[in-house]
Amino acid sequence: MCCFSREVKSVTNTNIFARDSKPPMQFLVYSMNFSAAEDLAMILPIPVPKGTAEKGVRFINLEKYPDFFVAMNGGFPKPAVAAAAAGVSKAPKLEVVDVGAFEASFVPTVNDFGRLDERFRLPAGTWDKLPQYKAYGFAVFKLKQGNHKTHPMAFEFPRADPGKLFFPTVHIHDGLVHPTANFDHALYAQFGMAPAQGWVETMQPASMFMDISKCAGLVDAEGHVYKRTIRGEQKNVDTLA
Repeated sequence: MCCFSREVKSVTNTNIFARDSKPPMQFLVYSMNFSAAEDLAMILPIPVPKGTAEKGVRFINLEKYPDFFVAMNGGFPKPAVAAAAAGVSKAPKLEVVDVGAFEASFVPTVNDFGRLDERFRLPAGTWDKLPQYKAYGFAVFKLKQGNHKTHPMAFEFPRADPGKLFFPTVHIHDGLVHPTANFDHALYAQFGMAPAQGWVETMQPASMFMDISKCAGLVDAEGHVYKRTIRGEQKNVDTLA
């Protein structure tokens, strides 16, 4: 899910990479271009096990590799044709981590959003419309107003279901939950075995087209990368693989 605490003018060119880490962990890398009139946060609900601690998510700095997805996409042949937001909380504020151009926090449960600045929460009642995220945790990245193309956001998190790679693809761009949304997504992954149909595989291992020294352990140098694109009006759901 890609949702924002305030309205955004536009969100384009979304890229997401997922790979298994040590069980039950998963790596996730996320990037996009966006335009906003005010400071806001991007919130990514993630399917963590119940009781995951505040330090259960590890944020990873990719500031030195802003072209992570440009390089990854270069491994593929070119086409032949061109919450109920909690109220004021007396609990301590959530830890804020500097991750390159971003500040990031892990929100363990919906009820912990009251421990974030109000600008970085969703409108009251939003999470009531998304009961599937009741047991999720949330990776929150604080963004600045204006037009931006920034380095990718990356983190490692524990999954409730270690057998599936999770891609947060649900949209909330205007504070409302719509049944369908306009997608402009490229999904990338490295799998332990061949995925289901619909994924395109690179001809070479990742080390042949990416600078592994800048990947902070996120990419398996010897593994091939798979890609799937989602474009146009689609059902507004997350993606599992």
